[in-house]
Amino acid sequence: MMKHSEAFSLNGSLALVTGGGTGIGRAITDALVEAGARVVVAARRKEPLLETAQAYPGKVFAYEYDVTKPEEAPRFLSRLEQEVGIPTILVNNAGIHLKKKAEEVSAEEFRRVPDTHIVGAHALSAAIIPLLRKAGGGSILYIASMASLFGIPYVVAYSAAKSAMLGVVRTLAVEYGGENIRVNAIAPGWIETEMSRKAMEGDPERKRKVLSRTPLGRFGSPEDIGWAAVYLLSPAARFITGTCLAVDGGISIGF
Repeated sequence: MMKHSEAFSLNGSLALVTGGGTGIGRAITDALVEAGARVVVAARRKEPLLETAQAYPGKVFAYEYDVTKPEEAPRFLSRLEQEVGIPTILVNNAGIHLKKKAEEVSAEEFRRVPDTHIVGAHALSAAIIPLLRKAGGGSILYIASMASLFGIPYVVAYSAAKSAMLGVVRTLAVEYGGENIRVNAIAPGWIETEMSRKAMEGDPERKRKVLSRTPLGRFGSPEDIGWAAVYLLSPAARFITGTCLAVDGGISIGF
C-alpha cells in the first residue's frame, strides 16, 4: 500500500501547463510545485510567465508559446525535451472567452474559440504522447467548464468548445489507456478569476442566479482547482481516466 506522502506526491515529475502564469493556470502551477513537480509554464504573454518563474527559481520555467499555432507543437515539445526534460504531465488550460448573444456571433468569432480550446490543445496532446510513451506513461489534464455540463446563455462558442473537450478526453483515455497514459478533465464552477469577473460584469442577476444555484453558496478559489489537479495527476488517482471532475460547489447538481 502506498504511503499518504507518496500517493499525492509529484516528486520527480515535469509538468507543462498552458496559460500557467495567470488565474486558474497559475493556481495549478502553484499546487503542482507544492506537490514536488517542476513546471513549464507556457503562454503568449511573457510577463506573467516570468513573474511565476521568478517565484520558483529552478522549479518553474517560462516559455512563450501560442496554442493557436498548432503546427508549432511538435517543435515546441522537442525543444522542451532538449532543454528541460520530458514532461510526463500536460495541463491544457489556455483558453479564451466570448460572451455574446448567439445570433451576434460571427463565423470567425465562433471559430476562434474552439481553435484555442480544442485544436490547439489537441496539437499539444498529440505531440506529447510519443514522449509519454518513451517515459513509460503520464497524464493529460484538460480544464473543462460548467459549459461542458449544462446550458449557459451568451457563450455559444465557448459551450461548443468545452462540450467537445469531454469527447476528446474520453477518446484519448480509451485510445491510450493501455500505454499507461491517463486523460482526465476538471470542470471548474464559478471561480474568482479575472475571466469570471468579466463574465459577470454589469450582470448582477447572473451573479445572483449562480450563487442561488450553488449549494455551498459562494464562489470557488483558484486554489480549489489547483489541488484537484494535483489529485488527478498524482498516483492516488492511478485508476482514474476518462473522467471529468466537477469542482463547482455543487452547482452542477444544485437547484
